[in-house]
Amino acid sequence: MPAALAISLCAVPAGVIQPGYAPVNGLQLYYEIHGKPAKDGVPLVLLHGGGSNIETSFGKLIPMLSKTLRVIAFEQQGHGRTADVDRPFSFAPSADDAVALLEHLHVAKADFLGYSNGGQIALEIALRHPEVVRSLIVQSAFFSRDGAATEFWQGFEHAKLDDMPLELQKAYLATAPHPEQLPSFFAKSVQRMRDFKGWTPAQIQRIHAPTLLVLGDRDVVRVEHAAQMQHLLPDARLAVLPATDHMAMTERAADVARLVDGFLPRSVPP
Repeated sequence: MPAALAISLCAVPAGVIQPGYAPVNGLQLYYEIHGKPAKDGVPLVLLHGGGSNIETSFGKLIPMLSKTLRVIAFEQQGHGRTADVDRPFSFAPSADDAVALLEHLHVAKADFLGYSNGGQIALEIALRHPEVVRSLIVQSAFFSRDGAATEFWQGFEHAKLDDMPLELQKAYLATAPHPEQLPSFFAKSVQRMRDFKGWTPAQIQRIHAPTLLVLGDRDVVRVEHAAQMQHLLPDARLAVLPATDHMAMTERAADVARLVDGFLPRSVPP
């Protein structure tokens, strides 16, 4: 779809899925708009995980959230239907891409929900562009390398394409404009994690938006790390889902939807 056909939020009928492509920082960024118009004009932006796309991260969550919320989901550089360009995968450019998309859609402020690497992008948005953030929901994400076990980081040193979950491989091949680029996509995804530096406690303390932290008790992210982040953030809540690992978080969509529904009205009333 040409970028010129991408329409603004106010023109999208309630309940209709509106796909489009936005010209953003050298990308044709694929996005979807779901749900009802936001009464207060503030939509919820979904930021998917690394190596993932809208469906694999939020396929079960979007139908629940969009019953009461305006939801915008997009696919990052090289992910899903957004074609890759000649630049590394990195959280800072992805944060800038998200904000540029909102500018394209004439959205001045939003709530953000980021899963896994999308959670790191949400933190980067809050630090780089605090003026567009009303609230954050950071799901299964860490702010520093000590948020995950040493073995997790060692796994990226010798990662092979066969290590990529089959579900994510199939999703990439089914949606990517250039499915033959799967090896490059995997290599760039791994390199992003190898290069991850994170943020200092002082930087996290600068995030003043109301924040909900969500993770599983068997997540990649250590519960102790999430508790540390809760204490660093000036206004944060923490929810830990029992008997849930990192990949299973996407299956706990009903629980996450309930947490979101309870968090947004209380923390940021219209």
